Amino acid sequence: MKASVNSIESFGAVDGPGIRTVIFFNGCNLRCKFCHNPEMWKRLEDNYDVDTLVEKVLRNKPYFKNNGGVTLSGGEPLVHVDFLIPFCKRLKANDIHIALDTAGYGIGKYEELLPYIDLIIYDIKDITKDRYKDLTGGNIDKTLEFLNVCKNLNKKFWVRQVVVPGVHDNEDYLNNLNTYIKEHINPNNIERIEFLPYHKLGSEKYVTLGINNPYLDLPEMDKEICDNLYQKFMEIYNKAS
Repeated sequence: MKASVNSIESFGAVDGPGIRTVIFFNGCNLRCKFCHNPEMWKRLEDNYDVDTLVEKVLRNKPYFKNNGGVTLSGGEPLVHVDFLIPFCKRLKANDIHIALDTAGYGIGKYEELLPYIDLIIYDIKDITKDRYKDLTGGNIDKTLEFLNVCKNLNKKFWVRQVVVPGVHDNEDYLNNLNTYIKEHINPNNIERIEFLPYHKLGSEKYVTLGINNPYLDLPEMDKEICDNLYQKFMEIYNKAS
């Protein structure tokens, strides 16, 4: 069993708690207009087997200490679910904390994989069927299927929302986002909510890859405005709790 790995970050500090080995898998079934990693859309040649990747992680284990571990990222790691199941089983046998950074848009088998996952870092693309389709090319029902399994298994969550100017930066969206989160995720299991301002750091990748950038002329999301939106959202979220 092999997987297509784009890169491995040995000392990640933002993709989950503590010091982490972050594994970026190639392949994603979404085509988000605001994606900053389009080079990972395609699943390239499989280049790691389970034994080799486990060995690489175990070399970093001393740095994890009490709260670090491994984060599975991408791309969309869930397209490699047949690889992840035996890989995560091996990591748990070595007492390693596993976080899954995902849009929840995979190919199923979630009931088999998720028992080995300690934390879901969930990227909300949008909360309405039509706009989700427009922004990602995907069907929101597929990510809701993933969330339903997570809820049944009582998984812990970090929730992330990329804030795109003109799309997510209004009070109606904040109110509806609050409803969406509380309907599909157990609020008691949410450890963190983050708003990430849309940026254009990946713009040159589109040029290099010869891919059309639908947001070429869209300005970046102002960080201060994004922070204010986050504060307003948390007031809504906490008030309604």
